Amino acid sequence: MSLNSEFEVRKEKLENMQKQEKVAYAEKFDRDIELSEAKNLEDGKNVSVCGRIISYRDFGKFAFIKLYDINGTLQISISKNELGEKYNEIKKMLDIGDFIGVKGNVYTTKTGEKTVRCDNVTLLSKSLRPLAEKFHGVSDPETIVNQRYLDIISNENSRNAFKQRILILKSLREYLQNNGFVELETPILQNIACGANARPFITHHNSLNEDFYLRIAPELYLKKAVAAGFDKVFEIGKNFRNEGMDSSHLQEFTMIEWYAAYWDYLKNMDFSIELLKYLVGTTIGDLKFDYQGINLDFSKFDKVSYIEEVSNFLNHNILDFEDVNEVKAILKSNNIFTEKELDNLSSMSSIIDLIFKKKIRPYIIQPTIMYDYPSYMVPLARPNDIDSRVLDMFQIIVNSWELAKCYSELVNPIKQREEFEKQMKDKMNGDEEAMELDESFLLAMEHGMPPMSGLGMGIDRLVALLTNSPSLRDVVLFPQTKNSYSKTLRK
Repeated sequence: MSLNSEFEVRKEKLENMQKQEKVAYAEKFDRDIELSEAKNLEDGKNVSVCGRIISYRDFGKFAFIKLYDINGTLQISISKNELGEKYNEIKKMLDIGDFIGVKGNVYTTKTGEKTVRCDNVTLLSKSLRPLAEKFHGVSDPETIVNQRYLDIISNENSRNAFKQRILILKSLREYLQNNGFVELETPILQNIACGANARPFITHHNSLNEDFYLRIAPELYLKKAVAAGFDKVFEIGKNFRNEGMDSSHLQEFTMIEWYAAYWDYLKNMDFSIELLKYLVGTTIGDLKFDYQGINLDFSKFDKVSYIEEVSNFLNHNILDFEDVNEVKAILKSNNIFTEKELDNLSSMSSIIDLIFKKKIRPYIIQPTIMYDYPSYMVPLARPNDIDSRVLDMFQIIVNSWELAKCYSELVNPIKQREEFEKQMKDKMNGDEEAMELDESFLLAMEHGMPPMSGLGMGIDRLVALLTNSPSLRDVVLFPQTKNSYSKTLRK
């Protein structure tokens, strides 16, 4: 039967029920135990359970039905002996995908499966469309993300990945809270694009008649909270960056950022390593685990100087560079990048970042701390006291992904204004990812901010690693896609 014809058959069933004034979409159902819990009960126990039908085996006057919810499945049985004349009526009414509630007693079948023998069956919600085919599930990549509910119902690996995501976020929150951090919320709509080097999304606020940006980072607001006296703060939330999409990048993504007053980047480094070991250990059960055929080892972190690594690659000390065109000439003369690849890059930070991302980072697989960055890379970071050309900063790289970025924060308002002004010049010269100057943030800094260190970590990447998922789309419940199916429905 085609999907369209099955839809019509089910719709006709619904119409017949409505003509007979039978309820096809119930208001509620009084459940006294979940499906997975009912499996642990002793035989003879009376229960009231509910769920979605995912399989139906008919033996004439007797049938086995499998019910599903997010935490498990449970077999129920219906028979003419228990249900009498209602048995045939119930059989005709039900389809795979329907939600039903049942009452009955628990027993164990000859094959050893806990089952509920039903003496009452109630249709709770009629499904007009079938679920994915039982044995093959959902395989089309676009259907998987556009109709995630079908993927989760039919695919145990997908279901477990999202349940793991919930547990990882719970563990992350608990770890931070147990270490004195408080969770705050900061605005998604912001009138300045700042906090990271990224191209923003722009939207319009009708009431204020002003353009706003979807936030690229919560950094500046969290620092204001630290200035207010919240010494340890964090936020888990969505950020938006209008850039490319691939298996390790989404334009809408979830990050955690935390800030601790009186910490430096070294203190934060130790804290973040222990946090990651905790999350890996509680999620995987071992600090060594397989990710897509690669054995990752979180029991140790290599430490590598960013400046040394990029300088060795170029055979030039990148701290000596002052002219962007000089760097471009070296890259082109050595056939490292083409004219086209370098054409839109107008700042030193964007060029050095390109070298690292394209020529060095892809080969960093094991958990690695990249430390010491040129001062022009991050305008919000604190320069080193001994060598102001170097930032007190590190990144955590795993599987060639930037998992986290951290630095000692710049809290000198005079120096911060200078750095913002440099960013504005870069923006005027064509760097679309350069930050804007935020006067309200500078005002807060002029009132005084304590020494502090902050870290941002990509939740989607972390979850992908810990659930052995090849793409970030596999661990985001409803990722943005070019949704042709929805567009078709709207026509």
